[in-house]
Amino acid sequence: HVQLVESGGGSVQAGESLRLSCTASDLTYRDNSMGWFRQSVGKEREGVAAVSTRTGSTYYSDSVKGRFTISRDNFKNTIYLQMNNLNVDDTGVYYCAADRLGSALNPQHWMTRYREKDNFWGQGTQVTVS
Repeated sequence: HVQLVESGGGSVQAGESLRLSCTASDLTYRDNSMGWFRQSVGKEREGVAAVSTRTGSTYYSDSVKGRFTISRDNFKNTIYLQMNNLNVDDTGVYYCAADRLGSALNPQHWMTRYREKDNFWGQGTQVTVS
C-alpha cells in the first residue's frame, strides 16, 4: 500500500529556514500531483504547495509564495519543501499528500479541489516558529 513519510520538521526562530522531505512508497510517482498541507491550532487545513511529478509544474498558496519552494526527485520518489524566512504564522503540522484519483487537471486543481479522502496522506511533521 501507499506510504508517505515526512521528515525535516523542527523548531526555529522567525526568519530562519527549514526543509521538509516526503518519500512515497508504492505510488506511481510520475503520474501524480503531490504536495504539502498544514494544520494550525484553531484553523482549517490549508494547502501550501503542490507539484506535478510528471511535468514539474508547481502551485503555491498566496501566503507562502516567494518564500517556499517545492521540488521533486523522481528517482528517489521524494518531494521537498524548502521554507525560507519563516514566521510564526507558518507554525503547524505539515502533511505530505499525494493524488489518489489521478483526475486533477494540474497541481492547483488538485490542491484546491480535492477532498481529504481523495488523497494519500503522511503522518505529519511539526514545524514551530517562534
